[in-house]
Amino acid sequence: MADHLRPLWDFDDLDASERRLRTQLDQETTDVGRAEVLTQLARVQGLRDDFDGCETLLQEAEPLAGDGVARVRVDLERGRKLRSSGDGAAAAPLFEAAFTRACNLGEYFLAGDAAHMVAIADESKTLEWTQRGLELAESEPDAAYWAGPLLNNLGWHYYDAGDYAAALDRFEQALEVRRSDPANPQAIEWAQEAVDEARKALGR
Repeated sequence: MADHLRPLWDFDDLDASERRLRTQLDQETTDVGRAEVLTQLARVQGLRDDFDGCETLLQEAEPLAGDGVARVRVDLERGRKLRSSGDGAAAAPLFEAAFTRACNLGEYFLAGDAAHMVAIADESKTLEWTQRGLELAESEPDAAYWAGPLLNNLGWHYYDAGDYAAALDRFEQALEVRRSDPANPQAIEWAQEAVDEARKALGR
């Protein structure tokens, strides 16, 4: 996977993820490397709804980050913190900045992440940024993973709006994408459940 820190994550076990990230932090020998790991520790705190703790870690990372990939991560995680705390409108510009910087750096996995976050942070930008993310996923192998989440989120966008036929179409596309990655059976199961939910809503 294009994100070298992603293997340290288990989103179902934040305590274990934090331990691995702290071990990694101790092994980093550069400011930029430390900044990257600090942003991921900040994400752990954000997922625990400890937004003050998240911001403290981001402020520690910021002066070390430079203007490369660590800066992308600072913007991503500060945006996630804002969205999770209820301010999606303030989060969207940070995700957009992360997308642009990541694309310029050739960090396409992180760019895909940023596009999918814009799409769920600001409903007025859902369609535009889903399309941007899907185009990136199609053109850049490192971003291909994000097609599944983007299509799934778009499906729920239509589902919540009551357009169950459009939702089913997107969910079926997401399922097809997920099935191309058999190493992630949980994602396939969730995609199938979304398809079943839309079919049920359509009376099928």
